[in-house]
Amino acid sequence: MVAADLHMHTTNSDGQLTLAEVPAAARRADVTAVAVTDHDRLHPAIDQPAVERDGVTLVHGIELRVEGPAERVDLLGYGVRETPALADLVERLQRDRVERGRAMVGLVEDRLGVDLDVTVERGFGRPDLARAVAAATAYEFGEVFGELIGDDGPCYIARDVPTFEDGRAVLADACALVGLAHPLRYEDPEAALALTAELDAVERFYPYPFEPDTAPVAAAVERHDLLATGGSDAHDHELGRAGLDTDDWARVRERLPGG
Repeated sequence: MVAADLHMHTTNSDGQLTLAEVPAAARRADVTAVAVTDHDRLHPAIDQPAVERDGVTLVHGIELRVEGPAERVDLLGYGVRETPALADLVERLQRDRVERGRAMVGLVEDRLGVDLDVTVERGFGRPDLARAVAAATAYEFGEVFGELIGDDGPCYIARDVPTFEDGRAVLADACALVGLAHPLRYEDPEAALALTAELDAVERFYPYPFEPDTAPVAAAVERHDLLATGGSDAHDHELGRAGLDTDDWARVRERLPGG
């Protein structure tokens, strides 16, 4: 049973839940703790590393994309206290997200000959663009990624991201824990997992769209004495598809301020 969903996105980035809606969504899933890990952005309405809202523990988190030696990977920071370095990094990344988002919207509109009538603001991401395309055309949400804005798509533009070393250092100074997100999603999971030697945790539980071989993740946990994290990576209204049981959540909670 999932007690803690430590990976989800709100309307502060490219999710569909507002922060005010998160506790109710957690209760529907029988989840007692949720980490708000918006892309490259801190949630302005969470002012502590962990807070209680309507009986649910909200962990202040962030998901940060970085340039690894082999490919880009995502880091999850938990128990965030904003530092000047993190504030500066987030500001730079959000400016780049807006510029990139507007450019991708323009490419899609030109290619499809449509007006998407979408406003690109801070936090805008590809799911937002995919939803706009699905609303304005016959494309399904997943088809937008597969045919237009996936990493190899004709309308894709890469984001400006920090190096793994720089991103990890900034997060390590601001967060109680820094872990690797969804390690088996990358083209080279072995290279991604090698990075956990410099991290505190790894996302062991995740709703992959395939049957994963989790043995390499378990081996990394053992080799580097990592905490196991887990979450649904929800961009919609459904929490609890993956996460931590009560015992694993207790181990993470102990590492958070006030734990």
